[in-house]
Amino acid sequence: MSVHPILAALRRHKVAVLLIVLQIALTLAIVANAIFIIGQRIERMDRPTGLDESGLIRVLQQWPGAPSGDDAGTIEQLDVLQRTDLDTLRSLPDVQDVAASTSTPLLGGYTAGDITLDAGQKGISVQVAYYYGDQHLRPTLGLHLISGRDFEASEIRNGRAQAGSPVVIVSKPVADKLFPNGNALGQTVYQDGKPSTIVGIVERLQTPRQSDSNWAYNSVLEPLRADDAYAGYVVRARPGREQAAMREIRKALFAVNPMRLMPEPWAGIHLFSEIRARAYRQDRGMALLMSVICVILLCVTAAGIVGLTSFWVGQRYRQIGVRRALGARRIDILRYFQVENLLITGGGAVAGALFAFGLNAWLMTHYEMTRLPVFFVAIGVLVMLALGQAAVLVPARRASNVPPVVATRSV
Repeated sequence: MSVHPILAALRRHKVAVLLIVLQIALTLAIVANAIFIIGQRIERMDRPTGLDESGLIRVLQQWPGAPSGDDAGTIEQLDVLQRTDLDTLRSLPDVQDVAASTSTPLLGGYTAGDITLDAGQKGISVQVAYYYGDQHLRPTLGLHLISGRDFEASEIRNGRAQAGSPVVIVSKPVADKLFPNGNALGQTVYQDGKPSTIVGIVERLQTPRQSDSNWAYNSVLEPLRADDAYAGYVVRARPGREQAAMREIRKALFAVNPMRLMPEPWAGIHLFSEIRARAYRQDRGMALLMSVICVILLCVTAAGIVGLTSFWVGQRYRQIGVRRALGARRIDILRYFQVENLLITGGGAVAGALFAFGLNAWLMTHYEMTRLPVFFVAIGVLVMLALGQAAVLVPARRASNVPPVVATRSV
């Protein structure tokens, strides 16, 4: 089929063609970037924390009448309250294990610092987030220990949260950055100038922050039971007994000491699945919003193609009849409109690809957006071409059904 007659016909409808080309281009630019953002959000929501999240419960509370201060007597009183809670929780029938814990992935609230290979903090420096807890912390969280050992009871300190324990357990990303040759276990590192020995390496532990930073898995476990007016615990329930364990936890804690507060939503007793759902609520909302926008834009663009083609079929009704009378087959008429639409959609797709990269550059400048891969634009082009062919099919089939006798009746 010759394209020249199609181009000649399109030149007689420049404004309509230009409008539909711009609509296709804008749709492609927006949809390509939107799908990229949706993919990023989904990937972020699916990121592993490194925990065995099934059956994990987070308890966060406040003792309103607890003493304040940094003296030894105050610290000891706070530690007695915390040890009593831990012993109470371990005695519950539906609790498998429990640990003191100041932080949890996705929940925020953490202490950050730098780990270096020398006391002068020169050379390699790795930014990390600290998790303070006792010897039960690693197994309760379900972290995969790839080398080394857990903390021993004799190594657990208590007091205010601060880095600088004689021994630490680090995540593999931290170990790899400090010791690229893979010999991190047993090595000495420095936290604010204080020496610490790496006694264990866990495969993965996400930091409490949710951002996509380059240190999202740079975590360090410190053998410290942090004593404060706010106390946090992580509890591992027995399989299938999570709800029963949560009821037992609340009842037992208030029975042993009713002078405590668990203000929602930042405190209280929650399954980790609830924490994950709450942490990624905005990401889910953004992905859903972007999906709705994409569907609306694609439907509007398809409707525009259908409307324009239907209008042209009505205008060319006599011409189509003449072509049929001169021997054009139905398939020829159908192909004519399909090729015509392919030219229009193709032009819009080329312009849309350029718009897509331009929009992405603007988003990179004004927001935390990464570069749009060519793959997403290529997929967008194919989708627009397929959408155009699908949208033109109904009016094109109607045009192909115009009988040759129409030419005679129109004379």
